[in-house]
Amino acid sequence: MRMTLNTMTWRRREMVRWLVSCATEIGVQALMNIMQNWYTLFTPIEATTIVAVTGTTHATLLRLSLGSGQRDELCSCARTLALQCAMKDPQNCALPALTLCEKNHAAFEAAYQIVLDSAASAGMGHSHLFTIARYMEHRGLPVRAYKLATLAFSHLNIAFNQDTHPALNDVLWACSLSQSLGKNELAAIVPLVIKSVQCAPMLSDILHRWSLPPPGLASMGGGRRGAGGTGTGGKLFAMDKAPLCQLLEAAMAAYISTTHSRLTHISPRHYGEFIEFLGKARETFLMAHEGHLRFSQFLDNLKQTYKGKKKLMLLVRERFG
Repeated sequence: MRMTLNTMTWRRREMVRWLVSCATEIGVQALMNIMQNWYTLFTPIEATTIVAVTGTTHATLLRLSLGSGQRDELCSCARTLALQCAMKDPQNCALPALTLCEKNHAAFEAAYQIVLDSAASAGMGHSHLFTIARYMEHRGLPVRAYKLATLAFSHLNIAFNQDTHPALNDVLWACSLSQSLGKNELAAIVPLVIKSVQCAPMLSDILHRWSLPPPGLASMGGGRRGAGGTGTGGKLFAMDKAPLCQLLEAAMAAYISTTHSRLTHISPRHYGEFIEFLGKARETFLMAHEGHLRFSQFLDNLKQTYKGKKKLMLLVRERFG
């Protein structure tokens, strides 16, 4: 019977675990030998997530009854393996390598540099970079988390009609992180957001996120200072001033262009959804100086340009005047 991919993956992983177990039974030298020659036996992700991790767990170290010197040597061998795998397959192995190297400063720095190099050479996509960025924040390294988040934006492109793009939560998280670090970080990330995100509702969500205090500030009664940041001090950023005014203009422009795109081939069954879309557009316009006037001018242009869509324009008048 032909095995499915999932079955093959499961059986393969079980075989790898069995080999590690056999090497452990033989002794530390056998275990180090398969680590040093991993590329002849395993894929990078197998070597990093199974061989190196299993070979250095507390249970394995106790089972081998090693002295401190031998433990250090085994763990060093595992870290070297992890770094080699991260260089070979950064998308799948960089995060496991960072985790494995946490307790060794030099190895951790080397793993972090592999991530930076991979991001620069397009060897790692936005999803993996955001994941590692969140890991860095969890480890108490917000500046590094911010750096990786900005690199993730360079690999991200959210089109006008991708309201449910899987990166939405990552984008909002990165925006909250930049706000918590300070105005300089916020100002630096705004152009990246504008370049990467063309989806009008998503830009609106980001603006609303930045119109609120950073997480924790309301209850703490003040801001925190991140390394390299200016600290917000709980102060909100004005929508009519840099850096948010550029994002607000981009959001309004996105609503205008998306509206025309949607109206090109709209069908009556989507009229209600379109009216709700215009409602969210109005909320965004009202955040701008003279936003009410600008939204009225936008509607007047729609009524004139699409006057042939009589039923839809009647619905627009009923809702917005």
